[in-house]
Amino acid sequence: MKKITLAIIFAFCALSLVAQHPIRVNYRGATPTITDLAWAFFNDIENDDEECGDRPALAVKEAWSRYLKNLPQEEGTTFTLDEKNGYVFYEYIYNSNTIRMEMCYWNESDGKHKLFAFNNMASFDEDGPIATETSGMYFYRYNNATKKMTYCYTPGFELDYQNTYALPRAGKDIVETKWNSDGTKTEKLLKWDGHKFNR
Repeated sequence: MKKITLAIIFAFCALSLVAQHPIRVNYRGATPTITDLAWAFFNDIENDDEECGDRPALAVKEAWSRYLKNLPQEEGTTFTLDEKNGYVFYEYIYNSNTIRMEMCYWNESDGKHKLFAFNNMASFDEDGPIATETSGMYFYRYNNATKKMTYCYTPGFELDYQNTYALPRAGKDIVETKWNSDGTKTEKLLKWDGHKFNR
């Protein structure tokens, strides 16, 4: 019961943190890149009037800004931009805590949409994974015709806030990790079918 209650609480918090309106994506060239999609997401958060749990996304934006300016990252911070594979990785380690966030996108099989994801569900302390009020994985569907992306519910599966998730840098599938009470872990692939993920 406690697990279900926590999942409901985190789900409501997650919904309050994301834009419910279309976000304009500006880009040059034939199609937007991970940079274009991510910065549209960042800028929308920054322009939001509500003070909410947007700090994780803004931490990634700050690391990205330092990367673009060829400035060293803050101590404990790792930032990776893989434009070719449409993937961004951010990690911050302090004391015994590790915070990981990532972004990527998928081209949908209809040729008319992309699916963009921001993942903040891979944080750890000495006891294992931790979930906070800002934990979540947020999906947006980009429409080629309108050049806008809108928030969409997790496509094809429900998030378990006691598990961690890894977005693909290579391939198309999400890795879901269940942390067992005996200290072991079990991994499962959420397989991309061109529109959603299947267990």
